[in-house]
Amino acid sequence: MPSPGQDLLAHTVRGVDHAAFPTFDPRATITFYRDVLGFPVVHATCALGWGPGDHPDFIHFFFDIGGGDRLAFFYYFGVEPYRDTGIPDLLHRARHLAIHVDTEEDLLEYRRRLDASDWPCELQVRHETVESIYVTDPNGYLMEIARPLRAITAEDDIDANLSVDALMEVTAEPDPSLEKFFARKAKLISERYAGEPESVTFV
Repeated sequence: MPSPGQDLLAHTVRGVDHAAFPTFDPRATITFYRDVLGFPVVHATCALGWGPGDHPDFIHFFFDIGGGDRLAFFYYFGVEPYRDTGIPDLLHRARHLAIHVDTEEDLLEYRRRLDASDWPCELQVRHETVESIYVTDPNGYLMEIARPLRAITAEDDIDANLSVDALMEVTAEPDPSLEKFFARKAKLISERYAGEPESVTFV
């Protein structure tokens, strides 16, 4: 929901052009995404002497992940592998890519491909609205492939907006917690539907 006095901007974006990550092992990355998962390579940019004088030469290559979206990697020549070990593993794995498939058969086929490779599926789990498989790619990035369990409804949208409004309010105050979030969301629901007649279910 827009803040008070703010006009709602027209929603004109059309999905992800590409998400990009560094890779220190392009051979394994290409094997994983192109040869195991079957994502076609659709573009590559080779850059010599690009940017500031000390900027390394690089190759930027792209995989088609469907729907007009692409997944891209940078390989920088001469740059040593690096990972910020100061980031807790919980937060490192929270930054992940989730790719959509339509059916259970599609999901299980990707699991089969992974389990037959050097990067087997690590977890298969049902969430509220999706079933997902998870794998860590050759670069240490967590990747999710998800299929829908049900359609997302207008009620889901309403609930999501109430949730983020409650989250914004609770995290603006000291010591946010899930308990405070639930209390604030309940208050927002009560305010939103105040004065509306209660529904009656006949058995």
